[in-house]
Amino acid sequence: MSETLLAIFLVTSSAKGSDLVYRWPPLPEIRPRLARPRPKDDVEGTHTDNPWRAANMTEDSSGPLIPHTEPNSEDEDDYFWRKPNKRRDRSLSFSHSRSHPTSRRPSPAKETNETFSLDQVEEQALMEEYNEVLGFSSEFLASLLCPQQGMCHQKFELIVDDLAFIGHPVCDDGHGKWRFKQEKTKSIPRGRGTKKGESPRIEDNSLTPEKASRDKQHDTEEGWLQTFHITFVIDLPDPSSYDSGNISQYFDVLYDQIAFPLAAVLYQEQVLHNFVEAECAEISSLEGDFISRGKSFDEFMLEATKRSSLALAMKTLYEAIKDNQIARLTIHDFAFELQLPPHLDELLHYDDDAELNHSDYGDDEDESGDNPKWGPEMSFKWHLPALTPWKALLRLDDGDQGFETYLNGRNTQLSSEDRELAGKLLSFLSYASIHLCFADMASVLDWDLETQIYPTVRWLVHHRRAKVIDTVHPGLKTLFTIVPKLPAPLSQLSEEFATVFGRTSVPPLPKLLSLISTNNNDQPANHFYANVVKSKDLIPLYHDVITWLLKHDLLVSLHLYIRLFVSLDLKLAFNKRRMKDMQDKKKLGYYAFPESSPQEHDGVIDASPVNNWLSMSPKTARKQTHQLSRPSSIHSPDDDSHAGKQEQAEDIPEDRFVDVSDDEQPEPETVLFNEFDKTQGDLRPQLIVDPGRATALENGFLGEMSEGKDPHIVKLFQKINRYFNGKCTDDEILYRADISRKQLREVLHHYEDHVQTYLHPVCN
Repeated sequence: MSETLLAIFLVTSSAKGSDLVYRWPPLPEIRPRLARPRPKDDVEGTHTDNPWRAANMTEDSSGPLIPHTEPNSEDEDDYFWRKPNKRRDRSLSFSHSRSHPTSRRPSPAKETNETFSLDQVEEQALMEEYNEVLGFSSEFLASLLCPQQGMCHQKFELIVDDLAFIGHPVCDDGHGKWRFKQEKTKSIPRGRGTKKGESPRIEDNSLTPEKASRDKQHDTEEGWLQTFHITFVIDLPDPSSYDSGNISQYFDVLYDQIAFPLAAVLYQEQVLHNFVEAECAEISSLEGDFISRGKSFDEFMLEATKRSSLALAMKTLYEAIKDNQIARLTIHDFAFELQLPPHLDELLHYDDDAELNHSDYGDDEDESGDNPKWGPEMSFKWHLPALTPWKALLRLDDGDQGFETYLNGRNTQLSSEDRELAGKLLSFLSYASIHLCFADMASVLDWDLETQIYPTVRWLVHHRRAKVIDTVHPGLKTLFTIVPKLPAPLSQLSEEFATVFGRTSVPPLPKLLSLISTNNNDQPANHFYANVVKSKDLIPLYHDVITWLLKHDLLVSLHLYIRLFVSLDLKLAFNKRRMKDMQDKKKLGYYAFPESSPQEHDGVIDASPVNNWLSMSPKTARKQTHQLSRPSSIHSPDDDSHAGKQEQAEDIPEDRFVDVSDDEQPEPETVLFNEFDKTQGDLRPQLIVDPGRATALENGFLGEMSEGKDPHIVKLFQKINRYFNGKCTDDEILYRADISRKQLREVLHHYEDHVQTYLHPVCN
């Protein structure tokens, strides 16, 4: 919205007509449009402009032909849409005059023999400043923006040429009185509640407790104000810079979060205190006085902001929107805040740099509902990180004193219950630190994480008094990297940095950023303390440095991600151990693999082996046929036992065991290939994608990794290996597994041959 907002208007209507009472800025300007589209990449000889020339050719072909001229290179910047911060000064390439449509006031034609005195010229120029804006007369705009009463109390959206007007007009009750609209009463059931012929009483639901008495006071007074409308004037973006579906959403956000709340507050104050009418009368009287004294329009506008709180609120709101900041307004001693999503302008154009900063560097965009903890009011174009227990809070205000000043300013509006909540908020802020995660804060304050900690964090972030960051190590042993695109020019940031740390031993900002981003392979650690601080005595100083860098969005924390890696050596060792176990079991009469179903090991011979004929291999089928055709004979119980085991083994399909006869011992490599082919594996190295949902074979690999290790380490590894999926950060692992960072390092050290670790700024 900072790119497209042109002005804020206050228009009113009365029995005398409509009036544009106040506007800010005094002289809004529109970026000029071309009279017709310029052919894209039109070079000499292509004649791509011929269709337009033929369609606009006059019947008089005898006139001289206008030679084709190439556009001036100085005007090239005005032909294409660019972001405002990339444009040149418009005064360098065009004049401030522009062609106006027929609906706008035409400039008076001046005859060559007409003469004006100097006073008349100055008076005419003065009146044009007061009575014209954006090429329209103020009277025409006022009549256009003050609809009839039937169209009030609803969204107002009007597009004229390349301007859009957004607002929420309100009006009186039609009898010259301002009162709250009565809510629709529910149907009263028939019975003994009312007497016959007596109409049911309609209760007036007041907006505030004191509304009833104040409303009665204004019922006896009829003012001149009939309608007022705070209107936001938007310069429609170039059609090539936005999707047609996004512009309506762009307007909806402005209406829902700015226009409607502001209209609601003004309507309340008008009903309770006749505030808007009094302010309009004050501004109109001041305007007449300045015109009679010949004062300039700029002087009148500045004086109005000093005398009228409504004019000052309009100026404050405009500047806050243009600066993409939160607007803190006060309307008749009623303080409130308005703001737009910080990244709302992304709806109008695609910015590769913005996508890089916010998508690739860990900001969770909540439009898809991935992080519902932020709530619907902060779920669109805020680019907020995930609200998780292992995050921390960075305060953006001036400390406890600054926030206490803010609360004291609103002390008259706070009830006893609100004062108690304010006290809890101050207690929360006293513990808030970049070193203390939300889970630890909940433990220290004895607060519930979901119902107390998170709502407080949401309130602070929504009011832009804090931001959620990754927890910083108390000893500053945190790995940082520089954002790919600086939020402001480096020269400007360096100047601001020097004003704060210029008299300390901290190096200049460019050198500091270079030290942070340098990866020194000669030292075992590359965190902030090792690269920059290097002394425990400087930790308090560099704590302030990190806080400043994080407030200005210059640093991003690097996180450790872990994956489990199954090497070829591990697979060979696993297969040899498995083959040895099978050989040991064969000596005991068990041929099948350990993961064979229990039915194959319960010693029960299938009574109908022929039913499994198709599932048998040819060799097993021949053995089964031979066994059935062999005549029975007298044998000892030992023979029965041996025969039972033999029949049990023969009943198992051949592909469930390995033939290890003495006369034909297979090569180990052959056994390995056969084994992994049958388990849908191979001898290539692989990653275990999700250890928490590992297959039977992957669980075997995990067990092989723990062979020969300390039982304590093995138990710890089994507890946390489910998080080694390349998606969980080290902070998340520490929180979910409830272990210390030292324990995590210990596990990674003992399993270093089987883990892959990498650093990345993206976090979930």
